[in-house]
Amino acid sequence: MKKFFHEFKEFAMRGNVMDLAVGVIVGGAFSAITTSLINDILMPLIGIFVSETSFANLTITVGSAVITYGNFIQAVINFLIMAFVVFCMVKGINRLSRKKEEAPPPPPAKEPSAEEKLLAEIRDLLKEQRK
Repeated sequence: MKKFFHEFKEFAMRGNVMDLAVGVIVGGAFSAITTSLINDILMPLIGIFVSETSFANLTITVGSAVITYGNFIQAVINFLIMAFVVFCMVKGINRLSRKKEEAPPPPPAKEPSAEEKLLAEIRDLLKEQRK
């Protein structure tokens, strides 16, 4: 039993699991912001054209069943906005990581050895003699 808890502790403390947990928490908070943006800002503006302040009021009654297709439309709008924002964030992160991945500048040329310096001097002297 002790080994089981030890393995679980190792699993839970991995970086990926902790990053995922942070992502879920931030995503939940972001979802609340997006829902407020849609319900409190966008829907009243769209309501001007649809003559409804909320899509949640759009329903169809079929027999005794009430189909609230407005809720579905609102959920689709929420998803599209969330997907767009996540796309923009990923695009920005990718742009930043591409800058980091660019090839580093080549290392400076190393100082020639004494032998190479001597050979270069001999070469230069031979060139001068030919002139």
